[in-house]
Amino acid sequence: MKRLWLLFSQTATVLLAAYFVVATLKPQWLGNAPTMARAVSILEAPATAPGEIPPGSLRLAAQKASGAVVSINTSKAAGKHPNANDPWFKFFYGDQGNEPSGGLGSGVIVSPNGYILTNNHVVEGADEIEVFLNDSRHGKAKVIGTDPDSDLAVLKIELDKLPIMVLGNSDSIQVGDQVLAIGNPFGVGQTVTSGIVSALGRNQLGINTFENFIQTDAAINPGNSGGALVDTNGNLLGINTAIYSRSGGSMGIGFAIPVSTAKQVLDGLVKDGQVTRGWIGVEPNDLSPELAETFDLKTSEGVIITGVLQNGPAAKAGIHPGDIIASVGERKVADVTQLLSVVASLKPGVAAPFGIERKGQKLTLDVTPGVRPRPKLPSK
Repeated sequence: MKRLWLLFSQTATVLLAAYFVVATLKPQWLGNAPTMARAVSILEAPATAPGEIPPGSLRLAAQKASGAVVSINTSKAAGKHPNANDPWFKFFYGDQGNEPSGGLGSGVIVSPNGYILTNNHVVEGADEIEVFLNDSRHGKAKVIGTDPDSDLAVLKIELDKLPIMVLGNSDSIQVGDQVLAIGNPFGVGQTVTSGIVSALGRNQLGINTFENFIQTDAAINPGNSGGALVDTNGNLLGINTAIYSRSGGSMGIGFAIPVSTAKQVLDGLVKDGQVTRGWIGVEPNDLSPELAETFDLKTSEGVIITGVLQNGPAAKAGIHPGDIIASVGERKVADVTQLLSVVASLKPGVAAPFGIERKGQKLTLDVTPGVRPRPKLPSK
């Protein structure tokens, strides 16, 4: 019995070995028997047909928007030291300030006439600006105007048949919406990254005077400044401006100026050469517990007015010190930065309803804003 079992085991081993040899070298001898090669092919994903868009792809949005995003190279002439020609100065310090400096950034073509939106800090102080399109064309650009308060600038190039980007609606986006960031990070060439809207209405970051940023986790790096934040339809939602970073690279927190703000700046700079903003003439303060106690206030929401300019728009409308501004139009106001931004967006000469709380009573006052005065330049 033992001998028969041994013979059976050896025979089974030989047959199994022979089967694997034949299956590997001559699978056709086995007819319809499944082979290792065919078993592997069963696990392969079906190929996507040429031109077919994979599920979840943002290809169409990227293709629609990328042509209108440009790379911007700036150069600035070297500043010469007043003693640069002094032999003793050269002996101790060598030649100073002989090399020009340069910078990199991005921009968005928003008009067939060649107008480009970008950041003010990309072109600030530049003596020469060159714009490179995604189709390999390039040309010199001139500055139409700048708005340091919003960190936006408008350039113009003289080229034909320019691709343009459609302006989207930044007021309709919500946290969680998918977005793409397109620009020229580190000068490596046009790059598209994706993410979501992480937060809205970010302010008090100390970047601009008027802050109402869209926060996104789409990768934004140096060189992306002035580039486009677009929606899944390829429409412009914002101008990428800044990142939060401890290393200089992307950490998943980027900020973009909403296209609603960018459009206001674009229209003002192109038509008038300056941006006209609303102003009501008040001294606002965030509603702290101390101020609430001083003015005997029961609410903790809104902005308290501690001073009103005599004969200013707010005074004429009936706003008093101690009043709390809770809303402007349909927009709620939570802090001074938000109030400043909302009032600045108002059209001078057109009345807007202000939600006021005064001694526990809620009022609505129509305030006709004036033109925000230009800041006085420091005397030299």
